[in-house]
Amino acid sequence: MTWSVDSETGVLRDVLLCAPDHYAWQPTNTIATASLDSGRPYDASQAAAQFGELVDALRQADVACHFLNRLEPHLPYQVYTRDSSQVTPWGPVMTQLFRPQRRGEYASILDFYGRDGFWKMATAGSLEGGDIHIIRPGLLLVGASGERTTLDGARQFCDWFEAEGWDVRVQPFAEHFLHLDVLFCMAADGLAVACPDVLPDDLLDWLHDRQIRIVPATYKEVMQMSCNVLALGNDTVISPRHSTALNARLRAEGLTVLDPELDLFAAGGGSVHCMTMPLRRDPL
Repeated sequence: MTWSVDSETGVLRDVLLCAPDHYAWQPTNTIATASLDSGRPYDASQAAAQFGELVDALRQADVACHFLNRLEPHLPYQVYTRDSSQVTPWGPVMTQLFRPQRRGEYASILDFYGRDGFWKMATAGSLEGGDIHIIRPGLLLVGASGERTTLDGARQFCDWFEAEGWDVRVQPFAEHFLHLDVLFCMAADGLAVACPDVLPDDLLDWLHDRQIRIVPATYKEVMQMSCNVLALGNDTVISPRHSTALNARLRAEGLTVLDPELDLFAAGGGSVHCMTMPLRRDPL
């Protein structure tokens, strides 16, 4: 199968997932650390049920679900498949994970795509898929916190797209927010969920100049992973059930919102966008 994605909002046909067999909160980001410090209990059986709700929502939208097969107990964050690869219009890219706790995830990615299945491989700094936003054909935004994605890693990825004639932007932001998809995600063609109180004005102006409207989220919603949504195309989006106010705003925009319960994953620092790597979308 040839995998290709030229936008964040074309109709989603195939997606890569990983079952949460070994998932557990890790003190490697602000949100997960707060969950651990709060004493909130983690329930593996409940997490499995929530993952099942996500799979059901995807299948309800006729998305073919593919799963990583090499699940290893020492890699509890494999469930966040967004970070360990990135499919582009020209095929998959092998990213380069920053945290030592996650670097071993490359093996399952190699198994899935095959050793000859990559368009490019990241070799400069670190680069994680949660920072990459292929907004639409010809338009790319990559976040760089300096950790999960470094400026060198972001620049290398953007250079590949610039060589293909794309309009690209590298956006620095605070590592406190983990990945750019905690602050910004496309919900539909020309419509993003984002936090204007945190994102710099020059980025908001850049998006406005490129006809990207914003459904605003608050800082509190950001820290509940409410910006972390997955566009399915056809004006449909998956957004976690606990994001009640934001989901109401999305519905007011005319979108159909599928809302599986995902709060246990959000408490670990990731939600539906983090848990899905689109493999194939209809060209936008």
